[in-house]
Amino acid sequence: MEYLKRAALESEVAQENERIEGVVKDMLANIRRNGESAVREYAQQFDNWQGDFILTEEKKMALIAQVPQRVKDDIDFAHRQVKRFAEAQRNSLTSFEIETEEGVRLGQQVLPVQCAGCYVPGGRYAHAASAIMSVATAKAAGVPFIVACSPPRGDSINPAVAYAMHVAGADVILEMGGVHAVATMALGLFTGKPADILVGPGNAYVAEAKRMLFGEVGIDVFAGPTESAIIADKTADPMTIAVDLVSQAEHGTNSPVWLFTDSREIGEKVLEIMPHVIADMPNADVCEAAWRDHGVVILGENRDEVVQISDEYACEHLQILAEDLEWWKAELKNYGSLFLGEGSTVSHGDKCSGTNHILPTRKAARYSGGLNVQKFMKVLTYQELDEAANLVFSGAGSRISRTEGMEGHARACDWRLRKYYPGTEWDFEVYDQKRYC
Repeated sequence: MEYLKRAALESEVAQENERIEGVVKDMLANIRRNGESAVREYAQQFDNWQGDFILTEEKKMALIAQVPQRVKDDIDFAHRQVKRFAEAQRNSLTSFEIETEEGVRLGQQVLPVQCAGCYVPGGRYAHAASAIMSVATAKAAGVPFIVACSPPRGDSINPAVAYAMHVAGADVILEMGGVHAVATMALGLFTGKPADILVGPGNAYVAEAKRMLFGEVGIDVFAGPTESAIIADKTADPMTIAVDLVSQAEHGTNSPVWLFTDSREIGEKVLEIMPHVIADMPNADVCEAAWRDHGVVILGENRDEVVQISDEYACEHLQILAEDLEWWKAELKNYGSLFLGEGSTVSHGDKCSGTNHILPTRKAARYSGGLNVQKFMKVLTYQELDEAANLVFSGAGSRISRTEGMEGHARACDWRLRKYYPGTEWDFEVYDQKRYC
């Protein structure tokens, strides 16, 4: 194999991780000692929050009233897809009893945990889709009590996030974020209901808090920065590759995006046009840093070597833009979620297609799947959307992405709408991406 582009920064993050570990350790110790009073102090310190944490029914309905009907419709649409897939997962796991020898009966019961804590990020973006992914999946699993939390922005959590939590079935919503929110759910502060499991993405401090609490409570995955990879052969459209890589780079300056290909021409063309697509973005500085510091392009000798490379990286999101999709699906073994064909962009999975977007990073896909109702089993997901489906799914994915402020995700959907339906007049914003090849 040959590197056409290496990451400028390797993952020498031990010193930063050590610092974060120390901060989180001290915060958790303080909360264990001082309980709810410590949480109130941290809420004041980090969010300038002095009010109640449990979202009242009256305030929740007032927030929901602020959400435009079209946003509600899109969230409802995404909820239906996630709920259907999660219920199918739940139905695939059954209780049974067998007699192995005369007088010997073995069996299993499939029972949900009694309380789940669902963390929904709310820093740079308003993650309405994350609320659906965690809360709706817990609901489909039959969890009887679900606590959801999200950091406030000003005097409340984001209204679209509140609506998503409500639709998905959260029993209690906490207007709270950060380490103290994770500890609150784990210890049952303010609710009297300690969580049996903590799920949901978050920043490095949230991830470290979950890691430290693991064992005392269950967690979904050991989380790191979002990872996205594309496998492409000579038939792929370099512009589609570039648009989709940039769409995922907007997650953060430390979010790696990777291209694995057996076509030198494709690899070099993507390297040529990536700066142009990045420059088109409103958050170009974030995408440029992610691509510069963590972007990788690897040229494999053939598709078998590309499979070996991809399985070694064990990426969180893996797109296949190549011929013979069934071959790739059969051969690839390590990934969080698989996106087959040009019609399937990661934005669909992140927002509305139905598979869960809370997925393993840092090579954890070697031994684990993403968040699902079966939890500790490895359940791999894949999806393939044809052009006709994109009329609905790219529309919903685009609008939900812009609701959350994630322009790159929206443009990955918009690219397909423009490409598959040229000349169509849209009644919502659809970005007209300039083609560079």
